[in-house]
Amino acid sequence: MTTFHTPQIISIPQDAKERALTFADAVTRTVNYQDSNQQIQEKIRDDHFVSKIGEEAARILFQSRDCLVEGPDYGVYEARRKSWAADLKINGLDVAVKTQRRSAAQRYGLSWTFQDAPQRRDPILNQPEAWVCLVVYEDLKPETECLIYPLKKIKHLIFEAPRLAKLVGKKQAVYLETLIKRGVFQA
Repeated sequence: MTTFHTPQIISIPQDAKERALTFADAVTRTVNYQDSNQQIQEKIRDDHFVSKIGEEAARILFQSRDCLVEGPDYGVYEARRKSWAADLKINGLDVAVKTQRRSAAQRYGLSWTFQDAPQRRDPILNQPEAWVCLVVYEDLKPETECLIYPLKKIKHLIFEAPRLAKLVGKKQAVYLETLIKRGVFQA
């Protein structure tokens, strides 16, 4: 399912940004990422905020293209009720949304990570037909906007070890430069 072939820029309205902030504040208290060596509450909060901003951007884009979109889910669940459910349903298809800040991309390269540790592994890595939406949160601009790449199936992404050493063995990364070099995305 693709409705566009080049990255699309989406402005995020203030109400969506506020929903993402409220969610990030609420959910941070309910998660434990010690298996990823992540204990800094502000980083955990920011990761959840950025994730929701990406989901909102994808929702806005696909709704503007007359797609039926379900999500994002703003429920805050206790640990045993958390799931790996798709971030959005677009025309009935499950779609995972992965988002990275542009400022982080300047340090590590534009990439998106997937959990892949012995204790916690993203089930989408075992679903070659699953759809993924890759998003860049343009946090270096004064306005709140995202760049959304065309949807791809997990089997078309190219996974590499993360460049950040502390993530090796805990996550797998997809780097934009590799996707462009291999023809998955246009430059």
